[in-house]
Amino acid sequence: MGSGASNIDVSKAFDEAVQLHQAGKLDDAARAYGAILTSHPGHVGAPYNLGLIERGRGKPDLALKIWADVVTRSPREAHVHLAISRTCRSLGRHQQSLEAADMALKVRPDDPDALLCQGNALRSLGDVQKALKSFDKAIAARPDYALAWANRGHTLSSLREHEGAVEAYRKARKADPSMKDVVGALLADQLRICDWDGIEAGSLEITERIRQGENVDLPFSFLGHSRSAMDQLACAKVHLRDRFPSPFPPTWTGQGYDHERIRVAYVSSDLRSHAVGHLMAGLFEQHDRTRFEWHAYSLPPTTTDPVRSRISAAFDHFHDVSGWSDLKIAQHIRDAEIDIAVDLNGFTTHCHPEIFARRCAPIQINYLGFPATMGSGFTDYILGDATVTPVGLEAAYSEKIIRLPFSYQVNDSKRPIAPETPTRAEAGLPETGFVFCCFNASYKIEPSIFDIWMRLLKQVPGSVLWLYKPKEAVEGNLLAEAARRGISADRLVFASPLPLDKHLARQRLADLFLDTLPYNAHTTASDALWAGLPLLTCMGETFASRVAASILRAAGLPELVTETLEDYEAQALRLARDPLALGELRKKTEMQRDICPLFDTAQSARHLEQAYLTAWRRWRAGLKPIAFDVVP
Repeated sequence: MGSGASNIDVSKAFDEAVQLHQAGKLDDAARAYGAILTSHPGHVGAPYNLGLIERGRGKPDLALKIWADVVTRSPREAHVHLAISRTCRSLGRHQQSLEAADMALKVRPDDPDALLCQGNALRSLGDVQKALKSFDKAIAARPDYALAWANRGHTLSSLREHEGAVEAYRKARKADPSMKDVVGALLADQLRICDWDGIEAGSLEITERIRQGENVDLPFSFLGHSRSAMDQLACAKVHLRDRFPSPFPPTWTGQGYDHERIRVAYVSSDLRSHAVGHLMAGLFEQHDRTRFEWHAYSLPPTTTDPVRSRISAAFDHFHDVSGWSDLKIAQHIRDAEIDIAVDLNGFTTHCHPEIFARRCAPIQINYLGFPATMGSGFTDYILGDATVTPVGLEAAYSEKIIRLPFSYQVNDSKRPIAPETPTRAEAGLPETGFVFCCFNASYKIEPSIFDIWMRLLKQVPGSVLWLYKPKEAVEGNLLAEAARRGISADRLVFASPLPLDKHLARQRLADLFLDTLPYNAHTTASDALWAGLPLLTCMGETFASRVAASILRAAGLPELVTETLEDYEAQALRLARDPLALGELRKKTEMQRDICPLFDTAQSARHLEQAYLTAWRRWRAGLKPIAFDVVP
């Protein structure tokens, strides 16, 4: 009789504790759960809920300790194993997360939530094929499991299987239309394979929801379809709000440094054979080592290609920080007493913004890799120029703008280009006819610009459009879009990947490079000009939509910059019909290569160093960051 009364009492006490918990009276609920544990150490619900409270209070390690005690006593509590798995994943402890998910699956072998946790852990550990199997099993157990479909899509996207990712994202949205996680991801992968079904409505939805404060797109993928600098600022802000809900303790806390040379660190995952590495290798070699001490922090992925070897040799200190936590990297930068830390990733692939969110250096600068604002309070400056960051748009940047002379984009004057030009037949081009080309990434091609290209093909008999071919799905989709616009398949030619020097050489076969909007050619623009190929662009409002204009002006070719798509189309048609004018333009492009500021790496190095020096002097004088122009 006494034992029954005791069970009734604990049941009542637990119900009352849960009611306090649900009412948000967490201190009272925690005391109530603790009292139950004291009188009934074997109770499962009380410590489970107590762990949830502690995790919500920002004490995940305490929650894990509480739950570990539970599963030690009661190893068949699958929901507690799942709580451990999810919490370990949030802390980056992916092996522990996997082990806890596996324990849950021993209890409930077909549980879709446990399979989802297992797949997430496997994906984070890099075993993506096993992760896909886990997600597939979760979907088999629960066909309308939106999270499993979404994570299947994320995994396929990371494998560049964008067609499968699009299918998975669409099923996730159908299963749960309110799911924010896949709205931007779906549109991004549609653009990557030129699947334009519903993208205009999708872009409008994303933009409107971002304006309402919803985090529905990644800042980088948003650049691919956004036309507003203020919207891009809003996107970055809501992303950071959710990514870093609480501020990190700063690693640099106001100390003054006194060095013989100013210490500058470049932090990037792209110090290798990558667009950023190709652009900056010469800059690193040209940097002044008498006034500056140069550090590189190389984030994963780690490679051993010739560009990385060249870059690593150019630094006073080259730190390979693969496998390090963001806190360890930030602390190392602080301990090295770096004066200026330059983020070359921003929000691009393999980025680690937490390093900068931890305030690792007195001066933190956003440069080159991410052509937009970080929307943060921890990035002091963005390096731009008068074209990409024009006067009047300062409000769209959380950073103070440093305007470099000519173009913000630095180039390598040693960029190799193969001496031999292939024949048109070897490149897959017809023997005669005008060659329009665009070697931009497929996600930059939008229907409005493709419409113009197709009209140009109609108006220039025998002409072809030469495009880069990343995936079979892209080729098939673009051929289908061309057919819808009355253009036959033989008018589109697709270029397979080649080593960079040979890719540059084959561009000599093209007549005119047609740029994209709202995301311009960036490295591909300077590649074309380096190969002597004229490029025609149209400027928008955003940084990403003004880069080619910046490059052309620094190359001494302002006549190739247009400000409306109507002028862009008219100029392209005029050049295609006027071989003399195009010939003169080509001669000018080739002549300017050797004399223009765009390809003067040493001069660009001096301008960047002047920017760093001015920012450093302001900090040493106790002054706040302020926008300024670097005088040539």
